[in-house]
Amino acid sequence: MPEWDRADFRPVQRESSASRIIVGVLIAGAIGAGGWWWYSTQRQQPAPVAVTPAVTPPVEDEPAPPPAPVATGPLFPIEPQPPEAVPTDPDAQMAQLLTTLLGQQAVSSFLQVDGFTRRVVATVDNLTREQATTRMWPVQPTPQRFSVAGEGASQRISADNAKRYTPFVAFAEKVDTSKAVAMYVKLYPRFQQAYEELGYPKGYFNDRLVAVLDHLLQAPEPDVPPQVKLTEVKGEYPSAQPWTRYEFADPQYESLSAGQKMMVRMGAANEKRLKAKLAEFRKGVAAGAVPKS
Repeated sequence: MPEWDRADFRPVQRESSASRIIVGVLIAGAIGAGGWWWYSTQRQQPAPVAVTPAVTPPVEDEPAPPPAPVATGPLFPIEPQPPEAVPTDPDAQMAQLLTTLLGQQAVSSFLQVDGFTRRVVATVDNLTREQATTRMWPVQPTPQRFSVAGEGASQRISADNAKRYTPFVAFAEKVDTSKAVAMYVKLYPRFQQAYEELGYPKGYFNDRLVAVLDHLLQAPEPDVPPQVKLTEVKGEYPSAQPWTRYEFADPQYESLSAGQKMMVRMGAANEKRLKAKLAEFRKGVAAGAVPKS
């Protein structure tokens, strides 16, 4: 497996069907035992006096409803694309495509182009989980430090903290959604291959992408910056980076996924703006086709 296929990227195991099998065996055994008991008691009893039964009209059994169709393919299929020639340097080609779409300055300021496809797939898959490691992010970390206002139990995310995210939100808003969707659809086989290598040989990355976008769009939008607190660190030496140890004081916020926490931390105004762009992109990728010009 590739080096980026780590334990924290593994899919959640499905519930075992062993209990269903056991229940099925027990039911079959009970039916069999009941039949044997009925047969044994009938053999031991004297033959009953023949009685002419009353004639009743036959009752036709209602036909059983047809079984529900089982989905065997993607929920959001991608329009088939002509096979592309295998590039000599996939990273260099991706960097060129991204530069054409976004511009050189934006790419160098906001994106990590090395292994971009794998970074996107791994990060998307982890945004609904508790952790989304920054090592695999396709974007550059937000500059400056996380900041808070107040002291002690009254600490909240600083209103100025949202300014760290504003340039990235503005960058996202300038992206031509139709062109971005067209590029994604044309390169989709690469994303699908990376998703299979991540540990989902029978999964469909576009289905996962749409589900994650829906998840991010459901992130709460606090009216005021949420309260935060420092996590307790037990040890002889204090943390050298205390600003990395903040967590939400409200258990409901702290229980959010990594992706939804990111949405909340960027501030309500930025969150609303980014959600509008995500909804637009979601509509495009769900359609699964190159937009018509």
